[in-house]
Amino acid sequence: MNRLHDSGPQRQAFRPGFLHHEIRLFFTALQFFTRLPVPAWVGFRPAWLQHCTRYYPLVGWVVGGATALAFWLAHTIWPQPVAVLLSMAAGLVLTGAFHEDGFADVCDGLGGTVSRERALEIMKDSRLGTYGVAGLGLMLALKFAVLNALPPAWVAAALLLAHPASRMGSALLIWRMRYAREEGKAKPLGRRMRDGEFMTAAVCGLLPALILAVAGPLPAAGIGWALAAALVGAAWMARVLKRRLGGYTGDGLGAAQQLSELGCYLGVLALAV
Repeated sequence: MNRLHDSGPQRQAFRPGFLHHEIRLFFTALQFFTRLPVPAWVGFRPAWLQHCTRYYPLVGWVVGGATALAFWLAHTIWPQPVAVLLSMAAGLVLTGAFHEDGFADVCDGLGGTVSRERALEIMKDSRLGTYGVAGLGLMLALKFAVLNALPPAWVAAALLLAHPASRMGSALLIWRMRYAREEGKAKPLGRRMRDGEFMTAAVCGLLPALILAVAGPLPAAGIGWALAAALVGAAWMARVLKRRLGGYTGDGLGAAQQLSELGCYLGVLALAV
């Protein structure tokens, strides 16, 4: 599930500096968490993975913008249910179902066993079990049902809000918890985030909420409900992972993002009904 590859010898477009390094970190995060190509000059160093999570919510801007655009374009032609499904499909293609796969693995690992070692072993298995199929099916069905129940003018705004905020929820786990494995797909991200790094992630995750509160179609109360529900989703997953595994895993980060994203949609819908 690791999206990164070594681009080989690179030529620097301009002299290295603080801004240049931060841009590299953002593109490293984009390359790790999505299937999008990045400019050749970015290159890759394993050490960048330890710091790129500060821009994880900024990747949510890209995914949220793409899914919102897909919904808006599709809704000009087809009914809302079709537009919602096409928007969801765009998100799955863009990310390679990275987070959905993690959520399904967590359902499999924690759903059918009480042993920490056995749960970690199951979560490494690429095969999908009954709990994973059921959990992922319910998650996708709930997303579709909630987004389809929103007023059309609110759907794109909800997507723009939820994707950055939910990735901030995952960053919260990296900031406050330890990595549960000695090795694994998220081991490069296993270094605990510094306070300043999480503050960068928080700004990236919350800025869309502020912009939407000022200029968007969503009421401020709905945005508040959405952020609160996203936090509850991430906190609940953190509690489960700490109790069952003693820390987070890469799959756990994906599950936290999915629960936070769904929480955002439910929070917005709570104000709409």
